[in-house]
Amino acid sequence: MTHILGLTGSIGMGKSTVAQMFRDFGVPVFDADATVHALQGPNGPLLPAIEAAFPGTTGQTGVDRKALRDRIFADPTARKRLESIVHPAVATERQRFLDAHATAPLVVLDVPLLFETGGESRCDSVAVVTAAPAVQRARVLARPTMTESAFAAILASQLPDAEKRARATHLIHTDTTLDATRAQVAALVACMGGGEGG
Repeated sequence: MTHILGLTGSIGMGKSTVAQMFRDFGVPVFDADATVHALQGPNGPLLPAIEAAFPGTTGQTGVDRKALRDRIFADPTARKRLESIVHPAVATERQRFLDAHATAPLVVLDVPLLFETGGESRCDSVAVVTAAPAVQRARVLARPTMTESAFAAILASQLPDAEKRARATHLIHTDTTLDATRAQVAALVACMGGGEGG
């Protein structure tokens, strides 16, 4: 029986780094963000529906993420409209991934808004990637296009880190060395029987 581990964490916590560590240990990882990017990228299957719902937010290169983000942050009902387009398509891709790895002992569903969308109900356990608030803030504000207001808006749209930690089955701390973080991932993989080494 495959163990489905949900992997989540707020912006700037190091979730992508941790997801790559699981891959390095031979664990199949479904990346919800990458799936969304592919669906919304050049010639992406969701472009016509997104353009119809949000005129002027798509083009030759796919979705104009900034234009779409600005539209959504300005209007709460817009987020629901977008989710009604994106979530079913992502669910289809996720099921395809699970079917493809049905014999793996462990798979990871890397989903930024796992708790926010009720995704934990599809997982056997959940690992939350976390770091101290000052570390998170420094990482996020170091990103080239990030602003204080955008960071605040993103935080407001995400479940607070403390609540995620309270609901987690496992915690992975990234406000430490990469080796220490990798050791936490290795321990999880070992106890769940996943990865190439068993």
